[in-house]
Amino acid sequence: MAENKGVMIVAEFLNGKLAAISKELLGAGSKLAKDLGEELSVVFIGEGIAGIAPEAIAQGADKVYVVDDVLLKEYLTDAYVAVAEKVIQQVNPRIVLAGQTTLGRDFTPRLAFRLNAAATMDCIDLSIEAGTKKLLMTKPVYGGNARAIFTSEVLPNVATVRVKAMTALAPDASRKGEVVTITAGLDAAAIRTNVLQKVVQEVQGIKLEDATVIVSGGRGMGGPEGFKQLASLAKLLRGAAGASRPPCDSGWVPETMQVGLTGKIVSPDVYIAVAISGSSQHLAGCGGSKNIIAINCDAEANIFKEARFGVVGDWKKVVPALETKLKELLGR
Repeated sequence: MAENKGVMIVAEFLNGKLAAISKELLGAGSKLAKDLGEELSVVFIGEGIAGIAPEAIAQGADKVYVVDDVLLKEYLTDAYVAVAEKVIQQVNPRIVLAGQTTLGRDFTPRLAFRLNAAATMDCIDLSIEAGTKKLLMTKPVYGGNARAIFTSEVLPNVATVRVKAMTALAPDASRKGEVVTITAGLDAAAIRTNVLQKVVQEVQGIKLEDATVIVSGGRGMGGPEGFKQLASLAKLLRGAAGASRPPCDSGWVPETMQVGLTGKIVSPDVYIAVAISGSSQHLAGCGGSKNIIAINCDAEANIFKEARFGVVGDWKKVVPALETKLKELLGR
């Protein structure tokens, strides 16, 4: 069997374009491929997606494998896993990367099983060990309280990467790459599931996952009314409002606002934690933020251990004062 070589990204798409997570994976994959001295490729699985190939090449891909079939219009586990397995066995990459997304969580373990490989999920850092060329995969463990580095002796190394854990490269439209078309060869009878309906969740303003500034509230907000103040502050900062788990469980805010191990994983430039104690489960969701600002009346709250800046005080006084000062500084 041919030697495993190169890094392959399994791409995702959003509104006819390359999804942000795929651009981040291409950025990470470019560095890994450079360290290995090998090729970076990406596999497109879907219908009508061949025209997006130049975007992937501009983002760092050397080669794009396109599997375009009407049976791949919607994500179906059986179909996608079968097609990805076919492409990977043909290309024989050393490393296969996917996003830690809804698709990636469902798809990757099944793909790894088919490849007789191990899947390392939710990585926040990837690197190549000098000399051995082993992929070092770093991920949070124990509810985010520690980080562990994993390796695998079995090739290909398969891993998913947390959203916003990696940085996309600046697109270079002058880059040249190769586009290879591969036939899906799917049997419709072998696909055991079908999409009956798609419900699009309407989001007003900026999505939590895309926000560069997030203002989140915790149990200490005392009720739903306080979140109106946080939403106002988030809007002023052109960001999004979030919450820890207790406010969501109490019905104060929608579950879609939850940040944490069982909610959304975010990595904004600024994360303002208001009346949030700082449990390990919540920090697992926001620990990747570049700057955490904590506002809490309890000086011993765990959130202050993770925060770059902190204010000990009643949020009902601190947040309005902060908003007033920001309006003054921003001239609004």
